[in-house]
Amino acid sequence: MAKTFCVSITNCRKDTDKVTVGFVVANAALGSELDTLVFLSTDGVWAAVKGEAEKINEGTPFAPLKELVDKFLAGGGKLLVCSPCLKKREISEDMLIEGARPAGGATLVEWLSEGSPCVCY
Repeated sequence: MAKTFCVSITNCRKDTDKVTVGFVVANAALGSELDTLVFLSTDGVWAAVKGEAEKINEGTPFAPLKELVDKFLAGGGKLLVCSPCLKKREISEDMLIEGARPAGGATLVEWLSEGSPCVCY
C-alpha cells in the first residue's frame, strides 16, 4: 500500500461543496497516517488565498472550510498551489495563507510518479 495520498482540488468559488469534501478527504488521509498532498489548481487556488476559506461553510455535517484547512496544515499536510493558475488570477504569493506554497505541475507529477493514489474534486 502506498504511504502517500494526493487530493487534487479544482473548485472553490464555483463549487464550495467540492472544496469542502476535498479537504475532508485530505484530513481523513492524514488520519490514516498517509503523507498527504493537496494540490489546488484552476478555481481551487482560491482556497489558499487569505480570507477566502472563511467565506465557505457548507453546514452540517461539514466543518467550515477554514477549520478543515487549518486542521490539514496543523496535521502536517502539504498544500501546493498551481503557479500558472495563480498568475492567471493575478494572485501573488504574499496573498496566500501560511503553509501554502506555489508549485508547478512538475511537482505534482513527481509526487504521483512515486505511486501515490489521487482523487480529484
